[in-house]
Amino acid sequence: MLDTALSAIKEKGIRYVIAGGFNTLFGYIVGLLLYYSLERRLHIVTICIISNIICITMSFATYKFFVFKTKGNFLAEYLRCYIVYGGSALVSILGLWVLVDLLHIYFWFASLAMMGLSVFISFFGHDLFTFRISKKHALAEATRKSR
Repeated sequence: MLDTALSAIKEKGIRYVIAGGFNTLFGYIVGLLLYYSLERRLHIVTICIISNIICITMSFATYKFFVFKTKGNFLAEYLRCYIVYGGSALVSILGLWVLVDLLHIYFWFASLAMMGLSVFISFFGHDLFTFRISKKHALAEATRKSR
């Protein structure tokens, strides 16, 4: 049982890293394109909001269909995805403040540390909250796979 759980986490973890790499590149490109095409017409905060909606939606899709492979519950999972990203952002912001302003750690190093922590928080947040499946569904899926 423990081996099966660890194997599932490892498999999801590998897919999560692949999807995360894609999502990071996608987000960077979308942010640049939106900023340079809209900077004269919209405030940067508005551009960032639009970019975040697009990028979180793409991340949600890659995690739902490629990493966690859940069925149904589209709207509920989509909204929970925003909660996970919001919580992760708050932890990162607080962490950067503590590391840079209070502990005087270089920003580039603190950013890397917070990015690593954010990946960890997001993976388990999505696994345990955003894309969680009921015990009944998990048992049915395990039974189906064992046949």
